[in-house]
Amino acid sequence: MGIASLILGLLSKGPKKASAPGKKDKPVARILVVDDHVTVCDVLEEFLRSRGYDAYTALDGPTAIAKVKAVRPHIVLLDIMMPGMGGMETLKEIRKVDPRVGIIMVTAISDEELGKRAIELGAYEYITKPIDFWRLETVLTVKMIDLLG
Repeated sequence: MGIASLILGLLSKGPKKASAPGKKDKPVARILVVDDHVTVCDVLEEFLRSRGYDAYTALDGPTAIAKVKAVRPHIVLLDIMMPGMGGMETLKEIRKVDPRVGIIMVTAISDEELGKRAIELGAYEYITKPIDFWRLETVLTVKMIDLLG
């Protein structure tokens, strides 16, 4: 059993699908996960799909920007520390492409100043790893209600 399976097994005991994305009169939310660690992308993608979202992944900033243009996600979960184009630079570039997309920064760095800077640059929220999946689900639901009204 891999770590992703173990984590997802533990998550299956938690709350089920978020109500907002599952409504038949509203479109399914598209969420892009951007992280240079494949395992993180896989775990988040599976979690999001299990909650009824359309999930996409990118392993770096340039790929994320291309996917934002192609997929037009409602929300982007964006890692801050990535090689090459880091998360803050990627955030700025995504804002140029789509100023409305909800960007949630996800990082292992617990730095309040970094979180404030991300918010100032246009991030909606800042979540630290290890991810509290119930908090993530709440943040996603609130942002989707805001976006889809």
